Amino acid sequence: MNTEGIKGSEGFKGSKGSKGSKGSKGSKGSKGSEHSLHGKHGCTALLPDSYPDTGMKIYGCGKPVRLFVAGLHGDEWKDTTGLLKSVETPKTGTLALIPLVNCGKYVSTLNSGYYSGIGKKILKAIEELNPEIYIELHSYSGENLEKLAGRNRLDLIGVPAYSILKAGVLLGSVSPWVRKKYFPKESLCLSFEIQKGSAESRKFAAQMLEILKEIRSRDEFIEYMKKEFPAQAKKAMEDYERFYGEI
Repeated sequence: MNTEGIKGSEGFKGSKGSKGSKGSKGSKGSKGSEHSLHGKHGCTALLPDSYPDTGMKIYGCGKPVRLFVAGLHGDEWKDTTGLLKSVETPKTGTLALIPLVNCGKYVSTLNSGYYSGIGKKILKAIEELNPEIYIELHSYSGENLEKLAGRNRLDLIGVPAYSILKAGVLLGSVSPWVRKKYFPKESLCLSFEIQKGSAESRKFAAQMLEILKEIRSRDEFIEYMKKEFPAQAKKAMEDYERFYGEI
């Protein structure tokens, strides 16, 4: 089964990763190659000052490269930032973390101006690291569950509905504004929504992050989903086929 199905949430047909693939070539890092992911001195377990202007920290070394971001807008940081701060070095590959993108005005990531505005540090990280795995952590209020996971979300908003996993955690799409332009379709790009103020939701999300920090490919993730969350995986694949026209 082609793993793009799980990206019922993930990608847009015809994505070429035009800028993502370019960004990784000849990458220099922020201020000196010794701090670059591809720098001449290689990687260390943690490079806390690699990208000071993005607040990003990098753990591990080599492929696959994973980028996790949280606190993307508004007060979402209250439920998501701490989760990323607790993530530790993966057993294989590289993990880059931006625990807090912005804690000011709420601008939807579905808005075309988000990633060129308050989310521009995300694009900088994507262009520099060229990650194969990209994860966004969001949070939502209970009264907005239907807007996110309702069957008519595609008609109302133009993107597939989130799938309900467990403990109020939803699995859904990253914005087409970033997915289509910066990632090839083989990448794994996921958005998680955590229920605001729920300790259970945060706990389960932390468990998912532990799994994702070790995931090595979209194939591996789809197999995990089919085993652990078969109904949600099936829904995501059906959503993808209906929305993008192929699996």
